[in-house]
Amino acid sequence: MATFAKSSFDSTIYATFRPTYPRSLFSFIFRAQDRAVDLGCGTGQATVELTPFKRVTGVDPGCKMIEAAQGTLQETPEHTCQYEYIQASAESLTFLEDNSVDLVISAEACHWFDWKKTWPELARVLRKNRSVTFWSYSQFRFAHYPTSIEGTDPLNSVGPYWEQPGRLILDNHLIEVPDGNEVVPGAFSESERVFLTGLRLQPIPPFPCSVIMRKKMTWDDLLFYLNTWSSLHTFRQHNPTDGENPRGGVAMRFWKNLKEGAKREDGRPVEGHDEVDIEWPLAMIMVKRL
Repeated sequence: MATFAKSSFDSTIYATFRPTYPRSLFSFIFRAQDRAVDLGCGTGQATVELTPFKRVTGVDPGCKMIEAAQGTLQETPEHTCQYEYIQASAESLTFLEDNSVDLVISAEACHWFDWKKTWPELARVLRKNRSVTFWSYSQFRFAHYPTSIEGTDPLNSVGPYWEQPGRLILDNHLIEVPDGNEVVPGAFSESERVFLTGLRLQPIPPFPCSVIMRKKMTWDDLLFYLNTWSSLHTFRQHNPTDGENPRGGVAMRFWKNLKEGAKREDGRPVEGHDEVDIEWPLAMIMVKRL
């Protein structure tokens, strides 16, 4: 079970400080159709963008994530009949009928799927000529500090606490995700892989496109974002006294190191209310049911 699915994970801070997906991404993915499904929907950040569809189902194995998504839905009653959230895994979509779905998406979750089970389920539920689109973003970076500051852990304190192999699949731009036809021969078109990563990523993925996932936030908000990391959640479980460090817990120490790097670049102190431009490399897989 991924850390995000655990009942102890703070879904509220996750929903508030994780980056949102740009409208251009969704315009790139779908046209108006009947039914869409969002696998690993989390708090519903991507699910609620599927407004052109008459029926939208968000699916997630974590009860806390489903509760948060349903809570958001209750705040927008005009869409209540259009959306539903179901606690389930991507590997078992028994609540969906055969040939009943027009689009399946997954945002920042497909690196956790068991593809030997997920691809057959997708082949079963998708209508012919309908689409699957998965995307995930990897480690953040600073748009205006290309050399001296990167979104990595300089002390390697939380690195060992990223769940594997999911994190490795994400960092490798979903290359390890098998094509659908490798699991269900003849069921899908050839996968189209898009790398919206820019040229700064190392190693550079094949045929990279420009980065589209960006967010301007304050340095204080960046600290909140760091606290959404699953690796940090796990680190704290294994190191309960880390917060007693004179410089603060590991997230605070990392944040301070990043601010010090920005200070060296800008030649001036960096305050918590100052804004900083963040970007995330994003990989996408698109495939159609035959």
